[in-house]
Amino acid sequence: MIATGARQDDALARVERETAALGDVAVMQVAPDQGALITLLTRIQGAHRALEIGTFTGYSAICLARGLADGGRLVCCELSDEYAAIARDNLDSAGVGDLVDIRVGPALDTLAAMDPDERFDVAFIDADKTSYPAYYERVLERLDPGGLLLLDNVLLAGRVLDPADGDDAANAVAGLNRAIEADQRVDLVMIPIADGLTIVRKRR
Repeated sequence: MIATGARQDDALARVERETAALGDVAVMQVAPDQGALITLLTRIQGAHRALEIGTFTGYSAICLARGLADGGRLVCCELSDEYAAIARDNLDSAGVGDLVDIRVGPALDTLAAMDPDERFDVAFIDADKTSYPAYYERVLERLDPGGLLLLDNVLLAGRVLDPADGDDAANAVAGLNRAIEADQRVDLVMIPIADGLTIVRKRR
């Protein structure tokens, strides 16, 4: 189904292949069908300003950038200098590097340092799971009414169903899943693609 359910061009296939060669950390990369969905949602939204929390080697950033409307810009928050450099090369190779501003450092610090008027109409969160509740609130503040917020790994391979004591990531994401369901500021749907993706729309 994946082979015919989403398109993956040579640039994305190369990023996937080279990221897989990095070993265990490759699990942090989004799946091809998920990337295609990110592009489609960004394009449907008509997004001009996009935000990514957690860029890794750039696969999802390429997908976001490709969905932007003419003149659009993507701001990427990445903790690692090493991964930011890899992502920059991959974005340039995919032909979208000039649309992307990569800001290196802790994402919460990057968000706090932004100009108050810097706002977004699409955002994607795929970073350290223990910080998901904080990312959600800080990003929602900067999302325009009617904007979309996408959160990856909301299932954590099923661990969110019964988080174990000491599993900080699962407890944080499970708590946020419950909080979003009760959050009257947003509309939402969780879909079982890859490791779970929640799509949130900020109400007007």
